Amino acid sequence: MTKRHNDPPPLQHQLCYAIYTAGIAIQRAYKPLLDELGLTYPQYLVLNVLWSEDGQTVGAIANALALESSTLTPLLKRLEKSGLLRRTRNLSNERQVLIALTDEGRALQHKAGCLSDTLLAASSQTPQELATLNRDVRRLRNAIYSEIGGWDAPA
Repeated sequence: MTKRHNDPPPLQHQLCYAIYTAGIAIQRAYKPLLDELGLTYPQYLVLNVLWSEDGQTVGAIANALALESSTLTPLLKRLEKSGLLRRTRNLSNERQVLIALTDEGRALQHKAGCLSDTLLAASSQTPQELATLNRDVRRLRNAIYSEIGGWDAPA
């Protein structure tokens, strides 16, 4: 079989595959700690958005995570059932649902801080190396979305 000019390179040489599998590796490193907290990785991401700014709409959280609101709603319902957040209708716009942390949800922020230490240990990278990689990947992501549209990167 001969390789044609427009054939994709082998999977191990594709940037998308490296980023995809790195994300999976990070989630696997976090999993034991998230299990202790009673969270899934997507739930952890939602809580991170709220730890940065509590009391956001479903749409704002969905945008921050590059998700559809319909994908986020079942996840938010599970977090509410766990007692980590409250969902209420916006009194000035009843079509909007506001999401706010409970005291229990706020308290998890301090327990989740160990995830950064886990990534440092598992990666054998320095904090500066990881910060540089993070900046470079965010810049790549933002450039792609700038070209294709469909998402406004959070500030």
